[in-house]
Amino acid sequence: MSDQGYAGDKSVTETYADLKNDPNAVLIDVRTMAEWQFVGVPDLTELDREAMFINWQVYPQMEILPDFAAAVGQQGVKPGQAVYLLCRSGVRSRSAAIALTEAGFGPCYNIAEGFEGNKDAEGHRGRTGGWKANNLPWQQQ
Repeated sequence: MSDQGYAGDKSVTETYADLKNDPNAVLIDVRTMAEWQFVGVPDLTELDREAMFINWQVYPQMEILPDFAAAVGQQGVKPGQAVYLLCRSGVRSRSAAIALTEAGFGPCYNIAEGFEGNKDAEGHRGRTGGWKANNLPWQQQ
């Protein structure tokens, strides 16, 4: 574990390579249902698995899901499994990585660029960084 309280940050391309090389590693998308439905989700079918979808914060109040770690455990994630956490830009997923590490999961990694990356010069996401802009597999629900 790093001094940040979790295993560290990974780029989206490092994450995809790690998921490809470790069949026990899991990807948890911690965005909201609205984001999953309208923005898109990672598609791991090429890796013969699916991403997990567990809100870190609940829309519209954006309060942290009080039983987040329990929800992760209920999905079958076990301590010792590598866990990669994804949000829009890497902020919520960092907090989720810290919380899961404190709950005994991990190693837990934050996907620093997130699904959509940072805003570009025009203020739009999804063009300059993140899962989508790096042409990693994704789908619209």
